[in-house]
Amino acid sequence: MILLQCTQLSKYFGSEQILANVKMEIKERERIALVGRNGAGKSTLLKIFTGEIPFDDGHLMKPKGVSIGYLAQDSGLDSDRSIWDEMLTVFSELRRMEKELGRLEEKMAGGDEKVLADYDQLQQKFQQRGGFQYESEIRSILSGLNFLQFDYNTPVSSLSGGQKTRLALGKQLLSKPDLLILDEPTNHLDIDTLTWLENYLSGYDGSVLIVSHDRYFLDKVVGCVYELSFHQTRRYNGNYSHYLDEKARLMEQEMKSFEKQQEEVKKLEEFIQKNLARASTSNRAKSRRKQLERMDKMDKPKDDDKSANFRFSINRQSGNDVLMLEDIAVSYDGETPLIDNISLGLTRGESVALIGPNGIGKSTLLKVITGRLKPFKGTIRYGSNVTIGYYDQEQTELHSKKTVLQELWDEYPQTNEKDIRTVLGNFLFSGDDVLKTVYDLSGGEKARLALAKLMMQKANVLILDEPTNHLDLDSKEVLENALIDYPGTIIFVSHDRYFVNRMATRIAELSPQAVTSYLGDYDYYAEKKAEMQELARIAAEEKAVHTETEAPAPKNDFRRNKEKQKEERQKLRRIEELELAIEDEEKKVEAIEADLCEPENFQDHEKSLELNEKLHTAHSRMESLMEEWEALQEN
Repeated sequence: MILLQCTQLSKYFGSEQILANVKMEIKERERIALVGRNGAGKSTLLKIFTGEIPFDDGHLMKPKGVSIGYLAQDSGLDSDRSIWDEMLTVFSELRRMEKELGRLEEKMAGGDEKVLADYDQLQQKFQQRGGFQYESEIRSILSGLNFLQFDYNTPVSSLSGGQKTRLALGKQLLSKPDLLILDEPTNHLDIDTLTWLENYLSGYDGSVLIVSHDRYFLDKVVGCVYELSFHQTRRYNGNYSHYLDEKARLMEQEMKSFEKQQEEVKKLEEFIQKNLARASTSNRAKSRRKQLERMDKMDKPKDDDKSANFRFSINRQSGNDVLMLEDIAVSYDGETPLIDNISLGLTRGESVALIGPNGIGKSTLLKVITGRLKPFKGTIRYGSNVTIGYYDQEQTELHSKKTVLQELWDEYPQTNEKDIRTVLGNFLFSGDDVLKTVYDLSGGEKARLALAKLMMQKANVLILDEPTNHLDLDSKEVLENALIDYPGTIIFVSHDRYFVNRMATRIAELSPQAVTSYLGDYDYYAEKKAEMQELARIAAEEKAVHTETEAPAPKNDFRRNKEKQKEERQKLRRIEELELAIEDEEKKVEAIEADLCEPENFQDHEKSLELNEKLHTAHSRMESLMEEWEALQEN
């Protein structure tokens, strides 16, 4: 069944066309991503689908009875209710039925058959609609969206903007519409909550249409991508990574077809020019001219608007030891530490991702490293020649009343205006854009301006707090490539797992009492965490079984225990013997390999053959010993 369909959809804002001939189709249980650059019209299209704004031309078909839920970008709840009461509003009809059941129960004592029949019918309807589990559904959603630690009587009005947005998402998930439309649902979610949302949406009974800049999230959830580019849409089956590959393949294919046609046109034009005036070839030239006029000319394939173009460099190299945190604690009230016992070291060339749940203190720790906050206790040591560049996710380093040009030029007054404009041009500020005030910039434009300032600094250590926030997918890729080529050291906070995966050489997981390091990217970290959780689960199960079955050992088990202890001692002795034997074989292998490297041996065919046979025998013995050693270790 088709839940929503549009054809030739167009939209103007004044004289500017935002959408032109847009075509889209959403079927039952489809998971669809809508992608495109910032300003391409994605949010506008979503608002047309939900009826918030009208369209100017084309057709939009929504079957009667199809319910649509819509979460706008950064749309938080504005309510005087408590968290729990706000979630209950989704089930107002069920709660009305619940009250009616209670009223009928009171009347059932009279034995009225009609009351009994009404009660039975209403109870069945109540049960079919999930009346007996809606409260557990609310608890599950609130837990998944990281509200477990909250008192559910907390007023919604006292929550932060990000928490209100998460609560709005929770209401949409609880309402279970046929088509769920989500505009940037991953904003304000930490990695654990993102993982939960991925799993929830993957099992969602309805269809989902998502606008998101989180590539990892899109890869996990969607099976189809619509790209909105040059006011039109194009459909690609598969997840986000497949869309990128397919788009590149189609672009290459279309360019080849265009170039081939251009060559054909050029040949026809040259033939016509040379032969039209000659009497003997004039008819053939006229025929070629008709062929050229009938030809369906292809337009040159257009790639999307130009990308930012920048790279990070350094003025001078730092020492090998860049940074050392020792027993750091941070407290805002001077008494209770937000984080404590934090020790972390950075060496030159590392790219360390600092991760952990929202509110744990990641951004706070970065501010301590940069000197913007003083630690409650502990010491920070910086290596030789260390210069720090800091990217603040709140962009507090920008001055709202300055123009874009002034913002950069005031920081570097010795630089020529032409060079400043060139830098801004590389970050997509051109012409009159540089005369805009910072206050009037969009979130993405502010992010690019902050990155331009950071690039000009040429620091050898970059401290980045959510650098991909507000950037479109293309700008994220440009930033990643620039940071991968950066010759300095990086420590960063990001909830963009795709970005973390590409950038991190080490994951540092922050908890209130420690930092735990994992040498590798995000996928390695996730694998190790899953492995540790599984081992902990198995250990807990085994402990539970052991506790249930544990009983005092009878006296006749004494001899059995003694025999078991004897076997264990024999195994340990055998392991020690094997380790010595393996070490001896390793020495033999080293000696034979050294002999093989001697010129008189490797030039002597027979001697070389003899030594290779000895080497093969030694390797075989060593493998046999290793197999026995591994078997004993496992037991």
